[in-house]
Amino acid sequence: MTKNFVILIFLSFLSSCATYQSRVDPARDQIKNKQCEPGLKLLNELSQKADGDQLVYLMEYGSALQICKEYEKSNQTFIKADKLSDELDYHSATRVVGATLLNEEMIQYKGDTFEKLFINASAALNYLQLGEFDDALVEVRRINDKFNKLNSDQKKKFELNSFSQYLSGLIWEIDQKYDDACISYKTAYKIDSSYRGVALDTLKGCWLAKRTLDFDLLSKEINPTEEELKQIKQKSKSEIIIIFMQGWGPRKAPRPENRNFPYLSPVTSLTQALQLEVDNHKFVSQPVYSVEKAAIETLNADFTYLISRRVGARVTKAIVADQIRQNDKVLGEIAHLVMLASEKADLRQWSMLPQTIQVIRYSGPTANQNFKLTGLNQSGSPIEDLGTIEVGVLKKKKIFLVRSLK
Repeated sequence: MTKNFVILIFLSFLSSCATYQSRVDPARDQIKNKQCEPGLKLLNELSQKADGDQLVYLMEYGSALQICKEYEKSNQTFIKADKLSDELDYHSATRVVGATLLNEEMIQYKGDTFEKLFINASAALNYLQLGEFDDALVEVRRINDKFNKLNSDQKKKFELNSFSQYLSGLIWEIDQKYDDACISYKTAYKIDSSYRGVALDTLKGCWLAKRTLDFDLLSKEINPTEEELKQIKQKSKSEIIIIFMQGWGPRKAPRPENRNFPYLSPVTSLTQALQLEVDNHKFVSQPVYSVEKAAIETLNADFTYLISRRVGARVTKAIVADQIRQNDKVLGEIAHLVMLASEKADLRQWSMLPQTIQVIRYSGPTANQNFKLTGLNQSGSPIEDLGTIEVGVLKKKKIFLVRSLK
């Protein structure tokens, strides 16, 4: 029995040698190089396995499908991920033991709080691209249900994903549910007040809702310019809203000082902003959310917990090895060495999210216009051709999704 247990530990150690990042990296590279077919095939295969990593693979696959503009398949995947994330409210006892005796990647992946909200936000964006507005509203309601539950659990602000509330505000505004729009925008602004675009859209939402008290109080806090106030109060039946998903979120890697723990390394992106050009006028995107910031703050907040788990795991490994030594000293030493050697950082994450999310809002003539999209670098120089948008006469607002991978 003791010998079989040691063999089982050894086999588990061998099977866990590959890291999550090494398994996903080939697909990421293929998607980045616009080789969608092989990248999607690999991620689809990984996401079909009903194991402790299925949720994170489903999220990656859903994002990859979105990048490759397969919006219907992307939403089918996100629906499956959303359902699975609700089911993972427990920890499998077997996997907890495996994580304790071997490494953290043995435990099932539940997803970070901001990631869970991103599932529905991503699905809503897909529905908007498909012109299925009612389904986008269903996702908005799902976002708000989740948010209210998470908020009652007293999650930290960076965990609550202000973009999910900002997107809710946009969609309510398009549906002319201005009171709901004002509430969602205010929630996004309250979570993170550092983005000017979110602040101004909050003012606009509350102006449209005729919530005078909210508008006046926010105006004193935000202090809009005369030109900004003019834009906020301007009546416009038609508007193009471009959601720009810029770059790649940070990647998990083993910490240089202790490879048993992860840290998040930012991914360098050449394209830093989006430029919309129409009728010789140019408009540049404004950031409304940073995935990079949310991910790093989440991991940093979890670091103390990770350390305590590893300390407890070391104690447990020593106890198990000592019990084996009582029957066979050599096997006990081997078991202890294998368990220690198996330790590694948990590198699982939703890595195909963008670095930042930015927005351009354009109100003006659209008939027979071609909207040229260009990626700009840090200094504002053109660096990436992101194509054109052809728009006929608009009678209301319309959202477009654009992703840069450079």
